[in-house]
Amino acid sequence: MRRLLDGLYRLAGGLAGLLVVFIFVVILAQIVGRQLGFAVPSANELAGFAMAGATFLALAPTLRAGGHIRVGVLLGRLGGRARWGLELGVVGLSLLASGYATFHLVRLVLESYRYGDLAPGLLPMPLWLPQSLVALGLAIFTIALADALVALLRGDLPPYLVQDRGE
Repeated sequence: MRRLLDGLYRLAGGLAGLLVVFIFVVILAQIVGRQLGFAVPSANELAGFAMAGATFLALAPTLRAGGHIRVGVLLGRLGGRARWGLELGVVGLSLLASGYATFHLVRLVLESYRYGDLAPGLLPMPLWLPQSLVALGLAIFTIALADALVALLRGDLPPYLVQDRGE
């Protein structure tokens, strides 16, 4: 199971990286196009969709790597059960919030698909496509939070703390 989850997090990070490369290519095409006298239709819109997807797909691998901003002042003063309890509460609340958001974002994707919603720009792209990337990223982040919660409940350090300590 551990290998499957780690592979899922690596896949999400790889997809986020590919979307960043896509943003670079779109912006580069737009710059070259301006110099050569042609426009790339919906370039800003495509870059924006890719940025949203990359941001959400990068959430889980960033959590695993300990890269999210954390307030360590209080945690540094706590030890033992108090620190464990605070970590457990924060991860638990984060999991609830992320699960709630994931549920409603998946519903939005399904509604966009069912109603055939299109992007308002020059390129009539179905909105469920970029929304799916965001929903997928948030779903994987929710799984990563559940993974961290299970680690805490088992008495292990969650991956983000292991990474913080360099272990």
